[in-house]
Amino acid sequence: MTEFTLPPSIHVLVHDWLSANAIVTLDDADSASVIDTGHVSRARQTRDGVRAALRGRRLRRIVNTHLHSDHCGGNAALQLEHGGPQACDIVVPHGELGAVDDWDESALSFQQTGQSAQAFRAAAGLRDGDELRLGGLSWRAFAAGGHDPHALMLFQPEHRLLISGDALWQQGFGVVFPELDPGSDAGAGFAAQRLTLQRIETLAPALVIPGHGAVFADVGAALARAHARLDAFEKDPLRHAAHALRVLLMFHLLEHGGELPRQRMRAWFEATELVRRTLAHHWPGQQPGEAFVQTLDALLYAGAVVAQAERVAARAA
Repeated sequence: MTEFTLPPSIHVLVHDWLSANAIVTLDDADSASVIDTGHVSRARQTRDGVRAALRGRRLRRIVNTHLHSDHCGGNAALQLEHGGPQACDIVVPHGELGAVDDWDESALSFQQTGQSAQAFRAAAGLRDGDELRLGGLSWRAFAAGGHDPHALMLFQPEHRLLISGDALWQQGFGVVFPELDPGSDAGAGFAAQRLTLQRIETLAPALVIPGHGAVFADVGAALARAHARLDAFEKDPLRHAAHALRVLLMFHLLEHGGELPRQRMRAWFEATELVRRTLAHHWPGQQPGEAFVQTLDALLYAGAVVAQAERVAARAA
């Protein structure tokens, strides 16, 4: 395997930043799997991309690195298209199996983040240390706490290939959600993210398939950037919390087509449980309306969005 070459049985469907990448693995001559399925609003895009990559095979299994709405939103549609739960298994991180069985949208984060996902049924849970075969290759699951306490990464040692989810991107990592309302464990989420980065350093992958963005080989540089970012967040948790509010607001805008009335965005912001809890913990006494103005102003200043009269639109990439 050359530095930038994936094994021929691995195909990456790179999506936009609302919808996580989907990784299709050709497991044998008849069957295939997919790791992560993107956002529910992109379910057709995911179905079409997976169908093309299958090359006539049947999709027998869906594996999720974690269960945020941008990683599992296509589960239900793909499972239905490929024969339902009887023909296509869904495997989720073991710590979330009970919440999926009960379809508890609060435990699964959808309710608290004000995001959307379609219910699905899971067949099994995947634990840290478990092994599975994907694309005719043996992979091992590794805990990837920080961004999400239940998240997993998948590592293939012969090719030194890592499916990192949101634990490592080329330019950082996902919001460390446990730090937004940490209770008595303030700093534990940052510590878990640090441990995950150290675990990646120990694995020494040659190539990373991230949850968002292109496949990359400059892993050392990506890890250095991630450590520097984590250092800054640990030194200033308010910086991380403000970043998280911007991410949540931007995600909501993209989830609804990239353009919304300003007042509708404000109403969502003020009503969302995780936003309220983040404000109560990090800025007690601040009014949600004031925080909304500050968060939107930051997105405007960064050029991520533009204001059009009483509407806000995501700036085209």
